[in-house]
Amino acid sequence: MGGAAPDTARRVTTVARVIDELRTMLRTRELVPGQQVRQESLAARLGVSRIPVREALKSLEAEGVLRHEPHVGYTVARLSADELAQVYLMRRALETEVLRALPRLRPDQIAELTSLNEAIVADVDRTDVAAIVAGNRAFHFTMFGYSGLDLVVAEIDRLWTRSEPYRTVHLYDAAGRKRVVREHRRMITALRRSDVEGLVELMNAHRDITVADLHAALGRPSS
Repeated sequence: MGGAAPDTARRVTTVARVIDELRTMLRTRELVPGQQVRQESLAARLGVSRIPVREALKSLEAEGVLRHEPHVGYTVARLSADELAQVYLMRRALETEVLRALPRLRPDQIAELTSLNEAIVADVDRTDVAAIVAGNRAFHFTMFGYSGLDLVVAEIDRLWTRSEPYRTVHLYDAAGRKRVVREHRRMITALRRSDVEGLVELMNAHRDITVADLHAALGRPSS
């Protein structure tokens, strides 16, 4: 009886580690849309049994990141250009509402966003794409979190997760990496001035460039 709880805790920790590894593989494009995820290889790579690997794969399937087919296994979900367009349409609507709900930020909140963006600068200097993706997400969701619209932010999080295998495209370009940092700084300036509509415009432009890059990568015009 006494060992049940520690065993459960270890399994949960192991599953979380597998999920983190899979997310890193997606962010660095080691895994790309349509590619099969081989359970045996992943288990051997992490030195774990196939049980936590299966649980991790099921968790990412529930998020829409992976798909499972009988007799085939798990593959990275492939989104069409139209599906990606819908994801970004929903993001635009929800993120705009969240930004407009932001209160005037306190100095410590501005400092937190500044610190998160400066951490991205260091990642850009190292060309660490996985860290840039994680840092970019931390910056935006810290900002969104100040709105207090937790349910809406959770839905935005789901949309970001669905499109994560695609959102690293522009970060493999040096100019694209630097642009992310520069645009974050402009957002921080707008927040410091409580310029909500300016912030919304900056966010729309920030997002739209990514959309254009994705359309180019998928071979579809952005308009």
